[in-house]
Amino acid sequence: MSDRGRAAAPRWAAVGVLVAVLVSLPAVVGALPVEDADVFAPDLRAAVLASDSVGYSGYAESAGGLALPVTDQLTSVADLFSDRTTMRVWWRGPADHRVDVVTTAGETGVHRDAGGSWTWEYERATATRTEAAPLELPAAPDLLPPSLGRRLLSEAADAELTRIGARRVAGRDALGLRLEPAAPAASVRRVDVWVDGDSGLPVQVEVVAKGSDRPALDTRFLDLELAVPPAEVTAFRPPPGATARNGRQAEVLREAGDRVRPVALPPELAGLPRRVLDGAPRGIGLYGSGVTLLAVAPVPEGLARALDDTLAQSPDAVVDDAGARIAAGPVGLMLVEPPGRGPYVLTGTVTLDALVTAAGQLPELAGTG
Repeated sequence: MSDRGRAAAPRWAAVGVLVAVLVSLPAVVGALPVEDADVFAPDLRAAVLASDSVGYSGYAESAGGLALPVTDQLTSVADLFSDRTTMRVWWRGPADHRVDVVTTAGETGVHRDAGGSWTWEYERATATRTEAAPLELPAAPDLLPPSLGRRLLSEAADAELTRIGARRVAGRDALGLRLEPAAPAASVRRVDVWVDGDSGLPVQVEVVAKGSDRPALDTRFLDLELAVPPAEVTAFRPPPGATARNGRQAEVLREAGDRVRPVALPPELAGLPRRVLDGAPRGIGLYGSGVTLLAVAPVPEGLARALDDTLAQSPDAVVDDAGARIAAGPVGLMLVEPPGRGPYVLTGTVTLDALVTAAGQLPELAGTG
């Protein structure tokens, strides 16, 4: 080796060491001692529910393994729960925030305000305005750890909650809170919510189905700053030359529900009490509470045919006299088509046995007339 080569070797070795240190920093930070706090589980839940006014910005990632059997109209919903979703968020409040979803195909931003939301598709230069509605399809902001954590804990009973220590998430000490649903029909084994001790903000949420040890859904912050972002970051106005259009999501959902015939639904199905769902179409019934929910609705023939075709192509589907059904993690779905009475869909975070029980308890399905 030349003198020049021998002189360069230590320098390159130093560069290699520096790169190795930089690459290992996230793991090193995650392995630092974590400080737990003496907080009771119900008190930690109360802090989570009070955190919706906490301002923050950051980078979050959601990983789902739910291969939902959906029709072409709902592929965007299925993608949310089956793929890895990367999100950049600026949160000023429940009615003032922005969430950008970044994919290899481009970037889409959702800007929420008091009247609804703007969805900005950067590559297509298209802005879609959707008015606020009581019933909406899931979207990327619903997968943020704070939004999902508050939703899942909102109806938890104290007896379903326990503390599970602490861990470091996004460089912050996070206190663990576990929810184990008590309802026999529940398909969710547990929900682990990791909470920033200073603000009450959920920073990671893991949902694990019964019969599994791996999360069916894991959403967490990779970077987080607890400060109210500037208003100009979340505000949106379609830029000059952009295509602006009105979204019909809520209208389509309402029309689909109103077109189907009313159903005389019982006050309880599979041991779950019926509940009132403000803004829901009259043909849809919702049962249960917390993370154990069951929805029942008669559906148009066209939608039922498309769903039946999708189920027929799945090797995991169960098809028998009770109906066609499938489980994707903790989410169960069942299609029932009694002769002369039209198709029904039952779906929710309940077991397949609970779906069969519920179908048998519906008057229009269990009757013989």
